[in-house]
Amino acid sequence: MNDFKTIAVVPARGGSKGFPRKNLAMLRGKPLLAYAIEAGLACPAIGRVIVSTDDQEIADCARKHGAEVPFMRPSEIAQDDTPDRPVFLHLIDWLRRNENYEFDGLVNLRCTTPFKKASDLAAILEILRDEDCSAVRSVTRIDGKNHPYWVLSRDSEGYAKQFVDGIDLHKYCRRQLLPPAYALNGVIDAMKCRVIEASPNFYGDKIMLYETDPLMSVDVDSPKDLALCESLTEVKA
Repeated sequence: MNDFKTIAVVPARGGSKGFPRKNLAMLRGKPLLAYAIEAGLACPAIGRVIVSTDDQEIADCARKHGAEVPFMRPSEIAQDDTPDRPVFLHLIDWLRRNENYEFDGLVNLRCTTPFKKASDLAAILEILRDEDCSAVRSVTRIDGKNHPYWVLSRDSEGYAKQFVDGIDLHKYCRRQLLPPAYALNGVIDAMKCRVIEASPNFYGDKIMLYETDPLMSVDVDSPKDLALCESLTEVKA
């Protein structure tokens, strides 16, 4: 993939109100941060793995596990409500101004989904390079009772109503009749840099989906999620 230069960014802010110091939480003797870094380093299609952080302890941990930390993220884009795009734009702009470094694809490797595979990364980047798309996002297939056609809401008077309007449940009365549906899982997102820079909707309007193993889509937002990851690593072992 020499004709399509790609780097990985690991966003790792120091603050986390719901789960303090979440990015450094230990899973089987390693911080969550390390799992994201190691997945990126194991993928030959990724030229650089860069951690974007405002926290010195995280920066030191990132370097220890092989990532680059060429800058410290400014505090104004390291807040609880900071969206992803300003973080990506800061990275692109910093590398351009300070290293004269340009690249084509950016992969977002979140610390909170530790079961990423280098093989999935490679497959996603191949799609991003070869297909007419703006981004590739990992998803988990939704089956059975969790399918949106079978999900209910309440109307203004409190009575049950279909969450998706206009669906004839008689037509989809069996699981086998449900159309394919997918949930974004945040494991791997890959985007073309030109789209990130050009549009506030930085994924663009030509998003392709890549289905991943449901077991690898656990998102660590609480100590309970971390305990679930511990259990899954025992099963895999």
